[in-house]
Amino acid sequence: MTPYHLRLPLLYGVIALALVLAGVGQLRAHVRSAQLVVRSAHTAVRFSFPAGTRQLFPDYRLVALYGKPGTPVLGALGQQPLDASLRRAKALAGAYQPYMKEHAYPAVEIITTIASASPGSNGSYSVPINMATLRQWVTAARQQRVYVVLDLQPGREDFLTQARRYADVLAEPNVGLALDPEWRLKPRELPLEQIGSASIREVNLTAAWLAALTARDQLPQKLFLLHEFRESMLPGRDRLDTNHPELAYVIQMDGQGSQAEKLDTWKAIMADPPASVRFGWKNFYQKDTSLRSPKATMQLTPQPWYVSYQ
Repeated sequence: MTPYHLRLPLLYGVIALALVLAGVGQLRAHVRSAQLVVRSAHTAVRFSFPAGTRQLFPDYRLVALYGKPGTPVLGALGQQPLDASLRRAKALAGAYQPYMKEHAYPAVEIITTIASASPGSNGSYSVPINMATLRQWVTAARQQRVYVVLDLQPGREDFLTQARRYADVLAEPNVGLALDPEWRLKPRELPLEQIGSASIREVNLTAAWLAALTARDQLPQKLFLLHEFRESMLPGRDRLDTNHPELAYVIQMDGQGSQAEKLDTWKAIMADPPASVRFGWKNFYQKDTSLRSPKATMQLTPQPWYVSYQ
């Protein structure tokens, strides 16, 4: 047994060592925190959109490829590898530039959570994209000065729950968010059997969360996109809260079919719009009976602020 007169110095030594280690741990935590703050501030200060501004509207109109990487059946974005997709998005934006006075901003809209016929491990009927793949696309797009939109098809989950899982990706300055109510299902509904809908409360909560994230990290204005081709998809949309200057609001008409049918849907979606909302248009390579040209697309009234290709 250690003598008492030797145990006290040993005990004091252990306590001192513990205090030192605790201090080192706190110091490391402070360093990590400082690094995050510096990185966030550094990103916010340095990043600007291609024409040198930090707001999307009214300086830019976006032109996007839509789909899931590596899955051609889900849209044009998945029909070629990453670098080729970014080049294709840039070429599309270039084709639109002659028909607008604003800057045509190339974009990719990535289906980030995909409505599924099976419930999955959490019963949501929604499957997330591989995170490593998503980060690869976001990083490459930023390097190529291409905007990224994360598109959510939440199934039986709510939009806010899913959006929060991508907070670190949405904290990137070139990343916005799209909500697709077609795939927001009630507890007994299934993908492709019903057309879903999202309550305006859920949409507003998601918008408020995204605006707070944008303000917290001093990020450039973020796109907040809502898909709609039926009024029933966004009931109560007249109560859409657009009082977040951090967000650029767009409701996109993403109906398909003949141009006459699409124009009827366009007019219906534009009727009685919420305040401070702009409109977008979607072209389908396969599902439209005839593809609208960039010139004809920009001859729509009003001119779309967001055009995507699926």
